[in-house]
Amino acid sequence: MAETSEPGGARAPPVAAAAPGRPKLTHPGKAILAGGIAGGIEICITFPTEYVKTQLQLDERANPPRYRSIGHCVRLTVQDHGFRGLYRGLSSLLYGSIPKSAVRFGVFEVLSNSARDPQGKLDSKKSLLCGLGAGVAEAVVVVCPMETIKVKFIHDQGSLTPRYRGFFHGVREIVREQGLRGTYQGLTATILKQGSNQAIRFFVMTSFRNWYLGDDPHREMNPFVTAAFGATAGAASVFGNTPLDVIKTRMQGLEAYKYRNTLDCAYQILKNEGPLAFYKGTVPRLGRVCLDVAIVFVIYEEVVKLLNKVWKTV
Repeated sequence: MAETSEPGGARAPPVAAAAPGRPKLTHPGKAILAGGIAGGIEICITFPTEYVKTQLQLDERANPPRYRSIGHCVRLTVQDHGFRGLYRGLSSLLYGSIPKSAVRFGVFEVLSNSARDPQGKLDSKKSLLCGLGAGVAEAVVVVCPMETIKVKFIHDQGSLTPRYRGFFHGVREIVREQGLRGTYQGLTATILKQGSNQAIRFFVMTSFRNWYLGDDPHREMNPFVTAAFGATAGAASVFGNTPLDVIKTRMQGLEAYKYRNTLDCAYQILKNEGPLAFYKGTVPRLGRVCLDVAIVFVIYEEVVKLLNKVWKTV
């Protein structure tokens, strides 16, 4: 440890080595922009798996079921509507995915920036609460109306005489017949699903990040490492809350009138279809979500790095 001499020959106290600086916090504006870009790119890549998942969840046993498997669902859809049929409802999800991811990451950064310790580290428990807050915000602001419209569109395609000719026509018809509340079906289930989703994902992601960075908060994370951590976080959220996703889908479908509320929906599914019905569509959802979360976190991190070079913030 070096010592310095003061004027007159007196020795000054030893100067401590400079402590590593506090890691730079992500500005909420950068988080919103990076999140929106990541969400838009991700949904264009993964939408067919979301389509198949939703179709399997809507394919109730009482009908009897139309689809025997994931492959059968894909084959019938392409046979009846062409390859573009796997992208039915994409517009509603695309219009919503950009603001959804923007709200998610923006709110998470606002909450997490104030929850970090003096060294700038966010522990796993606080990240869970910050993720919960981000999930609830995105559910109310974006996800519930977006998902309601998407589910109605996909369900409508299975009708003998589809009613909706496109995104704006469908939204106009839903609002005309049911009012704005028609786009907020299943709000409670959506809040539960999105809140638990993001709580689990950010908890797992932060836990892995803290383990990987160790005592060096400035260590660069390779995109492949980020992707692996993101896919693991996505898988954890699927196994943790698929039952809520099934309930949410039923509450937002064209036959939502059969259920009095979220609890009644859960009770009827359990009574009429058994406990395994709560995990319908798990396999296609698992593939989609793991890819989704991995892509979103990688693109988000890389866009933030780019913005840090061109957008200087305190």
